[in-house]
Amino acid sequence: MSVAAQQQSVLIVEDDPWLAEQQARTLDKAGYKTTVSPHAIAAISAVDDVHPDVIILDVLLTGNTAFALLHELQSYGDTGAIPIVLCTNLAADMDIADVRPYGVRRILDKTTMEPDDLIAAVRSVL
Repeated sequence: MSVAAQQQSVLIVEDDPWLAEQQARTLDKAGYKTTVSPHAIAAISAVDDVHPDVIILDVLLTGNTAFALLHELQSYGDTGAIPIVLCTNLAADMDIADVRPYGVRRILDKTTMEPDDLIAAVRSVL
């Protein structure tokens, strides 16, 4: 585990408590500091409090969709620069070129991803 990873913060925006816990555990073991938000509104507060280095974002959230959060993040210079990794069941229907303007750097398919894929995605965008 690198010193850099210990200092880097990951915000996980996921409304499935079990999956959020699994993602946090995986990233914690890799040396990242994690914060979990269950929905977009909580994520906005967490971004202000935590200042994450990267955001793992589920697309189909309870209440607001991820796109409402992405629009909000892009409306500010500092938050617009945070790299986003979408983690979704809709990955097969998404094109990275369509979401890149929103700060999305990677798309992970929840149906096929392994824990190491999450770590690799975070490392690749930092």
